[in-house]
Amino acid sequence: MSATDVTNSESGDGRVPTPEQVAAAPGLATPEALDHGRGGVHVPSADFEISQAAVDNFREGLVICDGTAVVRHVDATARALLPELVVGQVVGASGIARIEEAMSGSDRGELTHHGRLLRLRRVPLERDRVAWYVEDATDSTALADALLAERARWMFLATASQQLGNPLHENRAARAVVRLAVPTLGEFAVLVVAPRRGRSRWWRAEGSGNGARPHIDGGVLAVSELPPAFTEALGGVEATSTHWLAEQMIDLGWLSASQASDVAIRVAGLPGSTHPTGALLVARWGAGGFGEADMHLLRGFAARAGSALDAAVLYRDQAEVAETLQASLLPTAPVVVPGVQWGTAYRPAQSSLRIGGDFYGTFELPDRNVLFFFGDVSGKGVDAAVFTGQVRQGLQALRNVETDPKRLLRLLNESVVETTQAHGQGRFATMVLGVARPAGSGGLTLKLAGGGHLPPLVLRGDGTVETVPLSGMLIGVVADPRIGQLTVDLAAGETCLLYSDGVTEARGGRHGNDQYGLDRLGEALRGCHRMPAPALAERVEQLTGDWLAGRDHDDIAVLAIRAEPSVQRQRERHRPVVADPGSDAT
Repeated sequence: MSATDVTNSESGDGRVPTPEQVAAAPGLATPEALDHGRGGVHVPSADFEISQAAVDNFREGLVICDGTAVVRHVDATARALLPELVVGQVVGASGIARIEEAMSGSDRGELTHHGRLLRLRRVPLERDRVAWYVEDATDSTALADALLAERARWMFLATASQQLGNPLHENRAARAVVRLAVPTLGEFAVLVVAPRRGRSRWWRAEGSGNGARPHIDGGVLAVSELPPAFTEALGGVEATSTHWLAEQMIDLGWLSASQASDVAIRVAGLPGSTHPTGALLVARWGAGGFGEADMHLLRGFAARAGSALDAAVLYRDQAEVAETLQASLLPTAPVVVPGVQWGTAYRPAQSSLRIGGDFYGTFELPDRNVLFFFGDVSGKGVDAAVFTGQVRQGLQALRNVETDPKRLLRLLNESVVETTQAHGQGRFATMVLGVARPAGSGGLTLKLAGGGHLPPLVLRGDGTVETVPLSGMLIGVVADPRIGQLTVDLAAGETCLLYSDGVTEARGGRHGNDQYGLDRLGEALRGCHRMPAPALAERVEQLTGDWLAGRDHDDIAVLAIRAEPSVQRQRERHRPVVADPGSDAT
């Protein structure tokens, strides 16, 4: 392609010639060729001016050198980037640092000159000449670096959101915050969690400098010991009291004196749903400090950390409330009374809740007597547990008015009927209510009242098992139910066993659908009369669990009442079951 072709291309087909076309044109190989027509092509003066204007307005500058590195041509763009280059002198005479290195041994080079990043691209020409295209890559590189940095920041925040969204335990969430903060936000981080009962827990992470995970520790501070910057951040305002923060951190043992000599510190509050959940301090060594992009990243991370801690604190508060409510709804341990040995077992249908619809408990009465109750309400889970709480509260109040089992059960029925009708619940309960009274020679007398519950079993001293024919109607269904009442005498070492339908109706066996049943339970208890009451209750629960073989089940509860044997004397005779005169039992 000739210089005439190049200069005529703009007027011929409307296209501006490329730098390669201009550099490859023989007539433009040197300025002399352009002026004097060397290379066999004569370029008119007007056409030359047009060609030169086109070349000078390229984005890349053009430098042409001969085989001895003598500069033969520098266009206006290149002259602005490399003003030290002089036509007719070797490149090395320009005094430009690293330009010879950038122009040797490769088709591409790079150097920094006058604070600008320049990229060089080599294109061989005819007659041992070389065209070097010089591009100012400062802005494009800065833009690319900014995009990469922004992408890295968003990737960090996305990773932080993912990892902070997992732990629902407050301490684990706090540890995750400081672990993620180092080293991206700083070489050092301290998180102070919002105060609770006048004290704040803190967590600290410090980078190891070798790429390993940061070292993390923690402790507790009184609110009065917190530096003012943390108090401000925890109060929801921008922390400004950071001037003496390094010295305060030395006093708290968070920083050493050598670390605090050249450190940049920033504190950000961690926003929560109603108030800040904590304050995060990050520190960097050296003169780098924190730029606007760093502060933007810190605030973004603090927002995510605040949400994570807020969720963990909310979960903690809800768990504490649930724990308190569950504890209030769980069956209580029987009172310790001389002459009576208790055994209990409890397994709710939903093990994760720990509560259910079976219940038992005791109240101590005057004259060494004990009022005990055992029951099962309709339903399962939380609703059933709440109903058991209402029944137990009713018993606790009514036993101050009446202690006779039969009359007390009638009063309780009236209370339950009134409550269920008022709330439209339609709930009911089965129940055994009794009074244990120590008898002579280490025995017990049990006065029982029944409200539709399964019949108690008595383990006699000779190993036999008797079924107590206690009758009665459901509690909470009708206003005047039939209540059964019986008296059972236990000799020393004999046991009365109360159980819920979760035992007898447990389904298992060969086909997985057979009920355990009362007969199978009675047969399994034969010969267990010497077992202490706690062991007997556990034995019944174990038998039921083995029968279920991991299948779903109803609430399971067991209460064993044993006449504690006297050390001096044990009675080895049977005590018959005697019905009270005037009882409704049939």
